Amino acid sequence: MSHDRSGPTRRGFLGTATVATAATMAIPPASQAQTPSGPFVLTKSDPAETGATAPNAPSKPRDWTQPAAVAIPKEGYFKYEQGRYGPLYPRTPANYGFTIIAKIKPGREETVRQYGKTIEDAIAGDPTLLAPLKLHYLRWVLFDIGNDTYFMYQGIFDTDFDKYTEDAIALFTKSGVNTVFENLEGFPMDWKTNAPAFVKFVREHQRPSFLEYGEYPYATADEIKKALRVKAALGGMLDQMQ
Repeated sequence: MSHDRSGPTRRGFLGTATVATAATMAIPPASQAQTPSGPFVLTKSDPAETGATAPNAPSKPRDWTQPAAVAIPKEGYFKYEQGRYGPLYPRTPANYGFTIIAKIKPGREETVRQYGKTIEDAIAGDPTLLAPLKLHYLRWVLFDIGNDTYFMYQGIFDTDFDKYTEDAIALFTKSGVNTVFENLEGFPMDWKTNAPAFVKFVREHQRPSFLEYGEYPYATADEIKKALRVKAALGGMLDQMQ
């Protein structure tokens, strides 16, 4: 009687693969683990930070395996903490983000739409162009209220509110690409040399969300990509074993 050794071997390998893939999501790099505002994830065995150690976040464990939602007060934070330019906004199951709504300058709608193509082409030429922003997603929307057209900028990212804005200024200044915000009413045209004015505009036009949900809460973009790389590598090894 022949004995097929591939079955148990592959089952054992799959079990190991599952554990390895999960570990990439649950264990942050040592350099990030001690940075409260940075991309770190607490596992089920880790207690949530409460009290003085995490005053601006809900007292819940950070477990990426369990979907989570959090209702946010209308102020946009749970407890006021002064940041560099204003109150700090908390990290939620969806990570950090903002929704900016502002009126565009008359006659600039097509310019704003064309800027979307500018970003598409820039990313095609250099996929790492926006990497410093630690983005998950961007969504831009134009809509009308009466006779005016408004621009909505929605972003989800892994850095805090102010750092994202500062990094965006540095990135666009270095790359030579102007910001689409130049087409918005009230935006400071000296933004490349006046970071506080840029941040002030963003904060004044920010509309805090009152509910945020994460299917895989608190997982950073880097952790997700790392898990996908592990999955791809393990899939290739399984193919070779067949």
